Amino acid sequence: MAKELIFGHQNPDTDAIVAAISYSYLQNKLGYDTEAVALGEPNEETAYVLDHFNTKAPRVIQTAKTEVDAVMLVDHNEPQQSVSDIADVKVTHVVDHHRIQNFNTADPLYYRAEPLGCTSTILLKIYNENNVAVPEVIAGLMLSAIISDTLLLKSPTTTDEDRDAVKTLAELSHTDYQTYGLEMLKAGTNLGNKSATELIDMDAKSFDMNGHAVRVAQVNTVDIADVLQRETELREAMGAENKSKNYSLFILLITNILNSDSELLAIGDDASKAAVQKAFDVTLADDKANLPGVVSRKKQVVPQLTAAFE
Repeated sequence: MAKELIFGHQNPDTDAIVAAISYSYLQNKLGYDTEAVALGEPNEETAYVLDHFNTKAPRVIQTAKTEVDAVMLVDHNEPQQSVSDIADVKVTHVVDHHRIQNFNTADPLYYRAEPLGCTSTILLKIYNENNVAVPEVIAGLMLSAIISDTLLLKSPTTTDEDRDAVKTLAELSHTDYQTYGLEMLKAGTNLGNKSATELIDMDAKSFDMNGHAVRVAQVNTVDIADVLQRETELREAMGAENKSKNYSLFILLITNILNSDSELLAIGDDASKAAVQKAFDVTLADDKANLPGVVSRKKQVVPQLTAAFE
């Protein structure tokens, strides 16, 4: 059987990297020849997770076709979020928890998508369905991914299946998930040593919304005001990316992980900013708006924006 690469989306978060690692382990147990790789370096939160569970980060690739003819995708499906030459390789498997957009293949494939808080929750189900035991270290990694994607089970994307998965994986990994989870999330809020460009790119995804190219970035913090002290340079970096990448709109969601509130900064043309105001029923003041209780890009930002652009 020919080797396949498994990877998550560009600017990988904890779930994207962990899902690749855990799915590769499972698929190899099932007889496939796979390698987990990444489309970017781990962020600080993910680096904390990998170090805590003594796991080496997957190597980073720029293209896939130079190595393999087929790939498996986790935690994404939209081609603009994937490897640059995704159109040149065959996608044989997808495991994801996001919307399906602009995705098509020439051949049938295994596609597993569920509206859960985290890809790793779906993967735990697939492990169980195939009677494959989850090793202690991988259980810890998967636990971390769910904590990350659900903000320690506080996100509105959290389901009972995510909560059950956290309890199961905490037991398998011998982890106090409440204590560990808070420390893990705090590790991802160390933003002071990053440039404005790094901040807006470290957790950002691109979306096609009715012909409008929209970039949505999110940073987690324990002090929104501290991030907004850098507002001028953030605006400049967002504007520069709009110009160089032809985005109609660049949104930065600054989320306080302690109280689950966010501040939104929207840089784009007037029509796009009007869509933002419509989507969230707010009036932008100096391109900003407070969004109490908004923490999930997947559930509380992208669907609303998509509808506003239609």
